Amino acid sequence: MTSFDPTAEHADIRDGVAQVCAGFPGAYWRDLDARRAYPKEFVDALIREGYLAAMIPEEYGGSGLNLTAASVILEEIHRSGCNAAACHAQMYTMGTLLRHGSEAQKAAYLPGIADGTLRLQAFGVTEPTSGTDTLALKTTARRDGDEYVINGQKIWTSRVAHSDLMILLARTTPRDQAESKTDGLSVFLVDLRDKIGNGVEIRPIRTMINHATTEVFFDNLRIPADSLIGEEGKGFRYILSGMNSERILIAAECIGDAKWFLKTGSDYARDRAVFGEAIGANQGVQFPLARAQAHLMAAEAIVYRAAAMYDAGDNPGVEANTAKLLASEASWEAGEACMQTHGGFAFAEEYDVERKWREARLYQIAPISTNLILCYIAEQVLDLPKSYGSGRGV
Repeated sequence: MTSFDPTAEHADIRDGVAQVCAGFPGAYWRDLDARRAYPKEFVDALIREGYLAAMIPEEYGGSGLNLTAASVILEEIHRSGCNAAACHAQMYTMGTLLRHGSEAQKAAYLPGIADGTLRLQAFGVTEPTSGTDTLALKTTARRDGDEYVINGQKIWTSRVAHSDLMILLARTTPRDQAESKTDGLSVFLVDLRDKIGNGVEIRPIRTMINHATTEVFFDNLRIPADSLIGEEGKGFRYILSGMNSERILIAAECIGDAKWFLKTGSDYARDRAVFGEAIGANQGVQFPLARAQAHLMAAEAIVYRAAAMYDAGDNPGVEANTAKLLASEASWEAGEACMQTHGGFAFAEEYDVERKWREARLYQIAPISTNLILCYIAEQVLDLPKSYGSGRGV
């Protein structure tokens, strides 16, 4: 009897990541959670082993791996009970830089990102008044000789305080003067190392999980003109491509979370005895875990299908969004089953269930909400009328 495993060729990567994660057990994450601290030691360990340089070409000091391999890395981090949110942006921002950056930009920054002397963890897109309506963003970048001057605000920009570089989307042409509604936005690679307090202000946002997210304010920030990635005004297209990789990678993390929940829940169901027998012998305990397992398997298949399409050079918007939708729902369902199986002990921090449960909930909202994915599928696949931006809401 054979089994189908879309990532069997990456077994060595799984093993290596698992070995790194073994050095960062639940107690490490609980301590960080209590202090709202950044997992620097964990990120440093991943960098030392080369995992955060996975998608950087070998000529720049990286591993030259594809998105599928990167997805396996992030999945395994979460399956091991750890959390990749502290460093996953370095994976999905790579797509924008690798596909659209100049050779000079790649030569200047990729080697440092690969060896860990530079951190590319910040992705500045979302704004308080635009949210997912990216085309309505108000942050501006005005050309002034050999520089751009940036003014505006971003929100939910995670890891800025722990990043040397930021991928930033800003408007370079007023919306009413752009050739089309998708033109006029540009992408920049911003070097933050001497900009905090010098045109850039960061304000942390406390959230229900330890996510190191912030508001970022730009006040006449001056950056070199060669910070522009690709062609001025075409940045929205570049970001969309990067967003597909982001959705796939986040979906892989959700698959890892679901696997952790199901193993943790099943282990507890076998070991916990009530009324003289293991609670796992009761169908009321078995069925939620089994149903979550079935949904996990279905979600995992679309996640790695989307990754394979991306690696083949396609732009799998429908598949990437579907993967994120199904994987986030599968992880939440598995989390609910795991929590219910543990009963009162699920609320005890030492079991790590409540921490992982809180973390898993995020991905039905970020980086794109479930409702907007459903709108997208309805419009793109089912040819239904657009239901947002028309007064009907989402």
